[in-house]
Amino acid sequence: MAPFDEKDKQPLTSLERISRRVFLTRASAASVATAAGAVAAPLTGSVHAEAPPVAAGGPVDDSAVPGAIPVTLKVNGTAHRVMVDPRATVLDTLRETLLLTGTKKGCDHGQCGACTVHLNGRRVNSCLLLAAMHQNDEITTIEGIGTPEKLHPMQAAFVEQDGYQCGYCTSGQIMSAVALLKEPVGKDDADVREAMSGNICRCGAYPNIVAAVQAVRRMA
Repeated sequence: MAPFDEKDKQPLTSLERISRRVFLTRASAASVATAAGAVAAPLTGSVHAEAPPVAAGGPVDDSAVPGAIPVTLKVNGTAHRVMVDPRATVLDTLRETLLLTGTKKGCDHGQCGACTVHLNGRRVNSCLLLAAMHQNDEITTIEGIGTPEKLHPMQAAFVEQDGYQCGYCTSGQIMSAVALLKEPVGKDDADVREAMSGNICRCGAYPNIVAAVQAVRRMA
């Protein structure tokens, strides 16, 4: 091989270094994009293949989910026999299978209270409960508390006292407040705030919520 001449030994100019850097950067980005596309294609296909079909105007048919099991849930006085993933929570089963979307998913970690429902008369965070473990228990959601034509007194009080703003936490707040009426809670506002502390309102409507609760308690 012929030896390099003196010109070949000269260091690269700034322009040449920039050009080489741009070329290498673009080449690396192209290879990453190609690899990502190759991985994403089969992954997307598998997700769509396993997604359960949605029945128009009715509950989702989870029978196509691998490992689905039959579960009977008693919700708002009606028994529902459904096929669910053994890992499905009460919250997800209510919302996605029974289409009772009044119960909201907030943190999904039992910290915000947006998913509060009643289980055998007691308030619970439905995101922390497995549906398969609560067959035949009495579950009550916001849909079972009242109707637009006949509001529960607590719902009416929330409207009267402006106990909500964005409304996302409202169903959970009302479910906790209704349960509170049967709990040994002190008469002061501070007692109500403590009893309702598991329900977070990101809009900060706490004074109005307490006012609504106290208004209903005075009616009893």
